[in-house]
Amino acid sequence: MLKKGSETMPDAINAHGAPKTYPLRHLDCANCAAKIEARLQKELDSNATISFATGTLSIDPTKVEAAQRVIDAIEPGVVIELSNRPQETASAAGLGSGSIHSHQHSVKLWPLAIAGLLFVSGLIFKSELTNMAGGWAEYIVFVTAYLLVGNGVLRAAMRNALQGQFFDENFLMTIATLGAFAIGNLPEAVGVMLFYYVGELLQDIAVSRSRGSIQALLDIRPDTANLKTATGITEVSPNQVSIGDVILVRPGERIPLDGEVTDGESFVDTSALTGESVPQRVVPGKAVLAGMVNNSGLLQIRVTKTYSETSLARILELVEHAANRKAPTEQFITKFARYYTPSVVIGAALVAFLPPLFIPGAALRDWVHRALVLLVISCPCALVISIPLGYFGGIGGASRRGILVKGANYLEALADIDTVVFDKTGTLTEGIFEVQDIIPAPGFTPETVLHLAAQAEVHSAHPIALSILQASSIQNGLAQEGQFQEIAGKGVRAKVGDADILVGNVSLLQSQDITFTPPADYGITMVHVAYNSEYAGSIAIADRIKPGAAATLHDLWHLGVEKTVMLTGDASATAHRVGGDLAIDAIHAELLPDEKVAHVEALLEEKRQGKGKLAFVGDGINDAPVLTRADVGIAMGGLGSDAAIEAADVVIMEDRLDKVSEAITIARYTRRIIIENILLAFAVKALFIGLGVLGVATLWEAVFADVGVALLAVFNSTRALRFQLAPKPICTCPTRPYPQQAKVF
Repeated sequence: MLKKGSETMPDAINAHGAPKTYPLRHLDCANCAAKIEARLQKELDSNATISFATGTLSIDPTKVEAAQRVIDAIEPGVVIELSNRPQETASAAGLGSGSIHSHQHSVKLWPLAIAGLLFVSGLIFKSELTNMAGGWAEYIVFVTAYLLVGNGVLRAAMRNALQGQFFDENFLMTIATLGAFAIGNLPEAVGVMLFYYVGELLQDIAVSRSRGSIQALLDIRPDTANLKTATGITEVSPNQVSIGDVILVRPGERIPLDGEVTDGESFVDTSALTGESVPQRVVPGKAVLAGMVNNSGLLQIRVTKTYSETSLARILELVEHAANRKAPTEQFITKFARYYTPSVVIGAALVAFLPPLFIPGAALRDWVHRALVLLVISCPCALVISIPLGYFGGIGGASRRGILVKGANYLEALADIDTVVFDKTGTLTEGIFEVQDIIPAPGFTPETVLHLAAQAEVHSAHPIALSILQASSIQNGLAQEGQFQEIAGKGVRAKVGDADILVGNVSLLQSQDITFTPPADYGITMVHVAYNSEYAGSIAIADRIKPGAAATLHDLWHLGVEKTVMLTGDASATAHRVGGDLAIDAIHAELLPDEKVAHVEALLEEKRQGKGKLAFVGDGINDAPVLTRADVGIAMGGLGSDAAIEAADVVIMEDRLDKVSEAITIARYTRRIIIENILLAFAVKALFIGLGVLGVATLWEAVFADVGVALLAVFNSTRALRFQLAPKPICTCPTRPYPQQAKVF
C-alpha cells in the first residue's frame, strides 16, 4: 500500500505527465530494483526509473498507485511513500533514515541468533542427533535453523516462480540449498543459507551507510527560518516564507532562503554550494544564497526567492535526480544480469547431469554438488549494487567540490573527453573590460565619442557596454527614452531625439554604408562609433585572461585532451592574442551565436569516427544553444544562475576554470572504481566457477566469496564519494611542454 506523510497528498499527484521522484522504503536488493524497473517500464511507464543508490522511484504521478501494485507482485515489502514537504525529500528517500534502518537490522538479528545457535548445536552434537529418533532429530534441528534464516528467500523464490521468474538470487539459493539437503549435506545447506543471510544483512548495512554518506552530502537543507513579524521573531518552515519577507540568521545558522542582506555584517561559508572553503564577507546590499552558513555576525535578510526556487533547492533536486540518468555501463550491466543468471543455471544443470552420463565412474552426487557451487557463486548482486553506488558516489563527490553533474551518463561522458571547446569572454578571460584608449575621428573629441557610445549602450548589460558606461563620467545625464536595438553579433543602434548612433564592430558600420579606416587594434577589442551616418571614432577595450586559464589548459593536456578550440564573437586579432597566450589549438573568431553551433556540429561530425567526447565550456546564459549541442555542456560560474543550471549538463558553481579539469579527473576516478568492481566480481566468480567444476570449492567457500565480493564492491564504490584532488605544485609553465602556434580562422 501507499504510505502518506503527515500532511495531505502532494498536489503533484494531480499533475499529468511530469515525472516525480518518490522514496522507496525497504529497497535493499539491487537485483530486485532492476527487476521492478524493467516491469514498470514495460507495463506502465517507459520513462520510469529506479535509483538503487538513493532508494527512489521516478515516475508519472498519475501512475503511482498502479506502480505500487506492480511492486507488490514482485517485492511486497517495498513501499512507495508520498510527501509534500520539500525538507523531507532526501530523508524520505531512504537516505537519512538511520534509525529506521537500525530497527530493521535489529529485527533481522533475532532469527539469525537462534538459527546460529541451532546450527552450532547441530554440528557439535551431530552424531548424537543422527542416532536420536531414527535420525529425524538432526533434520528437525537443521531444518528449523534453515527456515528461520531462509523463509524469506523461499517465499520470494516461490512467488517469483509462480510469475514465471525463475532466474534470480532467491531461486539460485533455494535450488542450491535444497539440492544440498537432497544429497544429505544438511550442515552445508544450513550453513550456506545462514551465511547468505549474514551477507544480506551486512550488505543492507553497507548500503544504508552509503546512503547515509550521500544524505550527509545532501543534508544542507535548513529546517527552519526565523521570520520577522510585527509581533516578533517566529520560527517557521522555509517553504512558508514569501518573497519580500524579512528573516534573521544568527551566527552558526544556515541561511534558509535566497535574499539580500539589509542589516548586519558577517562572513559566510559557501563550501556546501561551491566547495570553496574560504569564507566570503557580506554587507548590506550583498546577495546571499540558501545553504550558506553564517559564521559570525547577526544578519537580517530580505527574501528574494521562495524555497522551491532557491539555488539550493535546484541544486539538491539535480543531485538527487542525477542517478535517474543512467550511464551506458550501468544499463549494460543491468541487461547483462538478465542473461547471465539463466546462463549459469543452464550451465550448472549441464555440469550436474552430463558428466555422469559420459564419464565412466563419475558419481551423480559429486557432480550435483559441483553444480550447486556454481549456482551459489552466480548471484549478480556485486555487479548490480556497486555500479549505481559508484556513479552516485562520483556525482556526490563532485558536488561536494562545487561541480554539479546532472547524471551518470554525463559523468561517464566526461571521462571520455578528448576535445574541449571554450567560449572566450567570461570563460577564458575575466569578462571585466576596461576602456584603454579613445581614438576620435576628425571633428570629434574623445569625450564626445565616449558620450555617444554610452548613450547607445545605456540599456545594455553586455560586459563591453558596462565598461563604456563605467568610463563615462556623465552617466546620470544619459537619456533613458528612445529607440534601442541590439543587433546580434554586431552591436547596438540607438535613436535618441535627432541622434542616430551606431556602436559596434566593423561589419555593423559597413552594413550601414559608413566608410572609414579602422585604427589598428593590436589584439584588443575595438568598438566603433558612428553619429548620424558619420564615423565618429573608436574605443579600445581590453579584457584580461583569467589567472588560472594557462594552468587549466596545461592540466587538460596532461589528462589526454587532444584538441582545444576557442569560439568567440570577438575580432580575430583579439582572439589571436588570447589564444596565442594560451596555446589553444584552433580559434574561430567573429562568430554569430548560430555559427558557434555550426562549428561545434562540424567538430562532432569529425569525431564520429573516434570514441572521444566533446565538451563545450561557456557561461551558460549566452551560450545555451552550444551547451545543449555538445556531448557535455559545462557552464561556468553557475552559482545562482537558473539559466546555467537549465542549459548545461555540468554546472561549475564557482567562476573557476580549473574545475573543468577537476571534473574530468573525478569522472575518470569514478570510472576506475567501477572497472575495479566489475573486474573483481568477474574474476572471483570465474575463479570459483572453475574451482566448483573441478570439485575443489565447497558451498561454504562459494557463499563466502559471493558475499565477500559484494561487500568489497560496495565499500569500494563509496571511495568516489570521498574523492580528494591530489595536491600539485604551482604551475608556471606554458600550457604545452613545447611551443605551439594557434590556428586562427
